[in-house]
Amino acid sequence: METSTAEGVIDAHHHVWDLSVRDQDWITGQELGLLRRDFPLADLESEARAAGVTATVLVQTIDVPEETPEFLALAQASDLVAGVVGWTDLTSPDVARALAALREGPGGEYLVGIRHQVQGESDPRWLMRPDVLRGLAAVAEAGLVYDLVVRPHQLAAAYESARLLPGLTFVLDHAGKPPIASGELRPWAGAVRLLAALPNSVCKLSGMVTEADWDRWSVEDLRPYTDTVLDAFGPRRLKFGSDWPVCRLAATYAEVVATAKELTAELHLTERREVFTGTALRTYGLTVIGSPATQEAPCA
Repeated sequence: METSTAEGVIDAHHHVWDLSVRDQDWITGQELGLLRRDFPLADLESEARAAGVTATVLVQTIDVPEETPEFLALAQASDLVAGVVGWTDLTSPDVARALAALREGPGGEYLVGIRHQVQGESDPRWLMRPDVLRGLAAVAEAGLVYDLVVRPHQLAAAYESARLLPGLTFVLDHAGKPPIASGELRPWAGAVRLLAALPNSVCKLSGMVTEADWDRWSVEDLRPYTDTVLDAFGPRRLKFGSDWPVCRLAATYAEVVATAKELTAELHLTERREVFTGTALRTYGLTVIGSPATQEAPCA
């Protein structure tokens, strides 16, 4: 699972999809029309290289079992994708067997984590269901991490599940989807700080531009939310992700990378390296040649 890089950026969160293979049923309405086309990895590669990105993590898009093996095979054939966050049915009693099968299949060594579209669950405490907790425990036993894609009202359950499973690293995608467009910080900030108090929690500096006003956002609109997660998690538990191609609703790939760099410009060089490289390496256990953090052990 080696990807060559010098001191470039790791994009810890992006997607791809092919609508001829399966529909992305969440892409509905005129406002998301920009996303209703194929987004293959080839489309990302040139933009990523131009922005100084030398390795990426490909993240699941929908909750179907067929997608993850496809992503693993794609990673195996790519010199850009260093890891895959896939999907399996956490409510199934066969989670451990399903994860083992993914690991044993083509590209299985690229599987670094699991994610479920919790944001779409009507039960705000879905993460605390006994069957889900059992599935999350199996993820931990497999040596994988769990990506949290939740909305602010689901953060309380995320905290409780992370507290009950200290051996599993929980990665909060998109900073927990703060209400940037409205400019509100509460109650999101308090819930994020509670989660961040747990040492087995990590946060992604991703998906921010699409939580803002797509047409009128500015870097300063994002700053209070970035400062909150920087203060709560610290640079060693914060990692950059583009959320491409979803980010295209509000910004180009280059703009997303440049914005993240501007928001972290006041950090020391070693701290910025953590946000843009080190944290992704540790939390996902990536092997990326040439990175100064390659030799550090994954966090618990």
